[in-house]
Amino acid sequence: MTAYLVLGSIALLLALLIHGRISPAVLFAGCAASYYLLGWVDQGSLLSSFTNPALATLILLLLVSLTLERSPLLDRLSDALLKGSTAVAMLRLSGFAVVLSAFMNNTAVVGALLGMVSRQRLQPASRLLIPLSYAAILGGITTLVGTSTNLVVNSFAVGAGLPPLEMFQFSIVGVPVAIACIAVMALTNRLLPAHPPGDSEAGSPYFLEARVMPGSVLAGRSIEQNQMRNLEGLFLLEIERGDRLVSPVGPEEVLQEGDLLVFTGEVRRVQALQRFPGLHVFGARADKLLKSNLVEVVVSSQSELANRTLREVDFRTMFDAGVVGIRRGDKRIAGQLGRIPLRVGDCLLLAAGPDFFQHRNLDRNFHVLNGQGVRPKLTSGQSTAALSGFAAVIALSALEWLSLFDGLLLLMAALLASRLLTLGEMRRRFPFELLVTIGSSLAMAKVLENSGAAELMAGWMRAAFADYGVMGAFVGVYLMTVALTELITNNAAAALAFPIALTTARAFGVDPTPFVMIVAYGASAGFLIPFGYQTHLMVYSAGRYRMADFIRAGLPVSLTFGIGVLTLVPVAFPFVKG
Repeated sequence: MTAYLVLGSIALLLALLIHGRISPAVLFAGCAASYYLLGWVDQGSLLSSFTNPALATLILLLLVSLTLERSPLLDRLSDALLKGSTAVAMLRLSGFAVVLSAFMNNTAVVGALLGMVSRQRLQPASRLLIPLSYAAILGGITTLVGTSTNLVVNSFAVGAGLPPLEMFQFSIVGVPVAIACIAVMALTNRLLPAHPPGDSEAGSPYFLEARVMPGSVLAGRSIEQNQMRNLEGLFLLEIERGDRLVSPVGPEEVLQEGDLLVFTGEVRRVQALQRFPGLHVFGARADKLLKSNLVEVVVSSQSELANRTLREVDFRTMFDAGVVGIRRGDKRIAGQLGRIPLRVGDCLLLAAGPDFFQHRNLDRNFHVLNGQGVRPKLTSGQSTAALSGFAAVIALSALEWLSLFDGLLLLMAALLASRLLTLGEMRRRFPFELLVTIGSSLAMAKVLENSGAAELMAGWMRAAFADYGVMGAFVGVYLMTVALTELITNNAAAALAFPIALTTARAFGVDPTPFVMIVAYGASAGFLIPFGYQTHLMVYSAGRYRMADFIRAGLPVSLTFGIGVLTLVPVAFPFVKG
């Protein structure tokens, strides 16, 4: 009976994750706490899940990466990467991103390259940004530290009493699969839209909200009389008047006090609104707000703004900036903009005050697409020292002369001592939600196994693939993991798939290693849906993409990836050890 109750709770968890209104950290923590209160997991097991050695290693890696992502290496190589034809530039950029993502957090890699690719005028950014996101995923599958998903799977393996995964154990399959997928991306690059270079701002469909204030000279006059028909790149889309929606807006429409005007149009033309007296943009005077410097940012995966509206937060106090417009891919955003919950990946057009770039919470909440950097870049000497130290840690770990945890701990101490990393920065960027999610999921995995729920699922898997043997079950585990990672998040997919995969391997009496590896690869195989993977969300609005663009570009990559890992994993990691 307990097994069915556990499976029911997992089904409810999955439904809430797909719904997306509640953060995964809250859901996993709530689920683990419920298991504890019901007596399905004891206090010692629950607490030990948060002190898992592999989880501690992941946290150290992410904290050390805060310094590495400030290296000026990326900016210096931008011109060299993007010259030549678009296809060649895509190959260079993808190859570079794969190498970086093999050793750095893929979100940091995309965040560092996103602004550079968006600003450059050599190539259409829309032909480069989806490949950049895919390349970051492909680089992540080549080493243990390439993506948090690999370290999450490693933490589950350690927790289950299996040998820890090795640094380059992923490379045997990951490198050839990454090469094959990049080749496919080059062949299918023309499937992506080609917005003109340098047009990332001019043609961006930002939506701006302005209100006619009481006493404004605009009230009582028509659109024609207020000269709002020709706004040099802006278009008055609709008027919200109480409970009424006026759309389309005719030239004879008379404005009233309190009217909410929704404009759409070019970033560089929004300052045309400052000439209208008594017009407030997002609650501030248009003539005052739009005289500020305009800065374009992307809401990051760690942002406290995600799933909150601009009405709920004191944005101006938090960042010394006012929101002028919002952009979400190439989609029309319906409803009052200040009441729409923001999403990770949304582009915001900000009128930035003089202290905007000095705010300490800036780098946690945004990826800046234009303007100055959030924190100063490392000098050449500092960059060389930090990267050399990290390379030494990786090498010593691969040679098994020093554990990865010990090496990262020593490197972090050195970075703190040299002030290349500060306690304040660690406090602001500490991956608390990731810690809660993975720690809770480790406790849940124990419940799945101890309650018999994982064994029940493995039995169903074995029955479903009885005619196809262990290879059929192996493919089934991969497809299940891919479906989960497309619908929810990669780490959550690994957390839910791992105990089922492990129990399935044991049910067939085979070595669990190939099943462990296929969960790791499958949890990184999110190429089709932009909302399940944070690097996709980062490029979604910046590249002005639609869902169809990801499906068109991602389907051949996803098929190549799947065929590659399903073919190579059993060869590299046989079901039966010789």
